[in-house]
Amino acid sequence: MSSVGWGEAAVLGLIQGLTEFLPVSSSAHLRIFGPLLPSGGDPGAAFTAITQIGTEAAVLLYFRHDIARIFLAWWASLTQRGRPLGPDARMGWLVILGTAPIAILGLLFKNAIEGSLRNLYITATMLIVFALVLAAADRLGRKQRTLDTLTWGHGVLFGFAQAMALIPGVSRSGGTITMGLFLGYTREAAARYSFLLAIPAVLLSGFYQLYKTWGTVNPVGDGQTLLATVIAFFVGYAVIVGFLKLVSTRSYMPFVYYRVVLGIAVFALLGAGILQPL
Repeated sequence: MSSVGWGEAAVLGLIQGLTEFLPVSSSAHLRIFGPLLPSGGDPGAAFTAITQIGTEAAVLLYFRHDIARIFLAWWASLTQRGRPLGPDARMGWLVILGTAPIAILGLLFKNAIEGSLRNLYITATMLIVFALVLAAADRLGRKQRTLDTLTWGHGVLFGFAQAMALIPGVSRSGGTITMGLFLGYTREAAARYSFLLAIPAVLLSGFYQLYKTWGTVNPVGDGQTLLATVIAFFVGYAVIVGFLKLVSTRSYMPFVYYRVVLGIAVFALLGAGILQPL
């Protein structure tokens, strides 16, 4: 039987929904705050991946018209070989190309991702280090390119940046947004592509973990996981709406400060023995 109660599951779902699309690492937040709840345990990599299905469903709903248009154009490109790719078909292929790095690296380093890389010393370090990288990108990036100018080479670089999020503390959106800013894309363009690029990776990971853990004993029970996933969907949708409005006019520096403060706090909690590394 799961030791995580319904109230705790609701809190974890809220945390997942609030942090998935912000450049602060949702996996790091679940890893940090899970042990601070009354049950006092790491919810686990499987719980994180499954609840991300909820937040990704919010992406599917919010971008449903864009996704449908891109998918239909991509599908048509399969039967119309030899013709130049239109912008939507090209975007479909770029998303597939950008998904390859996280899929390959996720399989190669599966054991480390579910084990040693969840060490909170690594998580705290990544929160701080990638905060500084995001700050540099936000300050130095030219912020001129739109998604219409996304190249095949940039698609691969975005993909490797997303793959860095396999380490809790890096942040899937943070990694891809940071890469986009360094490559000269606008804040909004980098954020929108981050959302689109995450769809296949997150859904594949989530459903794989759902299949793998079905019927087994997990830190969080099936009912509690479902509750957290539903809450993550509703909260995540609201965050998408607010975040895209925010980044069109504001810098990412508040997230940089937050990451640094959180990373330092985790080091302090580890030093005090309140949190354990693994």
